[in-house]
Amino acid sequence: MRIIAGEFKGRKLTGPVAPGVRPTSDRLRETLFNLVDVEAPGCRVLDGFAGTGAVGLEALSRGAAHVTFVERDPRALSVISRNVAVCGATDRCIIVRGDLASVARRLARDTPFDLVLLDPPYDYPDMETVLTEVSRCLRPGGVLVLEHARRREAPTHLPSLVRRRDVTAGDSQLTFYAVAAAAADAAAAGRAD
Repeated sequence: MRIIAGEFKGRKLTGPVAPGVRPTSDRLRETLFNLVDVEAPGCRVLDGFAGTGAVGLEALSRGAAHVTFVERDPRALSVISRNVAVCGATDRCIIVRGDLASVARRLARDTPFDLVLLDPPYDYPDMETVLTEVSRCLRPGGVLVLEHARRREAPTHLPSLVRRRDVTAGDSQLTFYAVAAAAADAAAAGRAD
């Protein structure tokens, strides 16, 4: 596993140590970053279900200003820490241990994210709840990308998100969401208070 483009191009990353961890393939990461812009000044990224941290590190390598990694498995957290160190990116990211839905509730009170990247286990039981909680972390105009098994439909009817696009690559699919207008207005009003 390696960083495929940008500032850290070619850096070798430590792979997964836990059974069942499925890192995003180089090909799928390339497809993803051909479709999202992380070069905007000050671009803040949330890498949820971070695993090895490869997706978030790819975002940093390609120009994101800051990445927040969220992972609950202590073994994966250790891998993320090593991979961040290999890339020399410790000053441009934070690593948070915890359940993503719970962490998202806390993160929603801080500076919103421009891009949220989620790569949950393909059999994750309650994606609707996670997507709803994480959507509160997005700034108006932000994008959320969910990686999932092509055979398993991504949530469609979410009050806070609008499904915009699906891209299939092998057995995986990327589903792109935008913040729904009503949710964006409510979030902006809440931050103004």
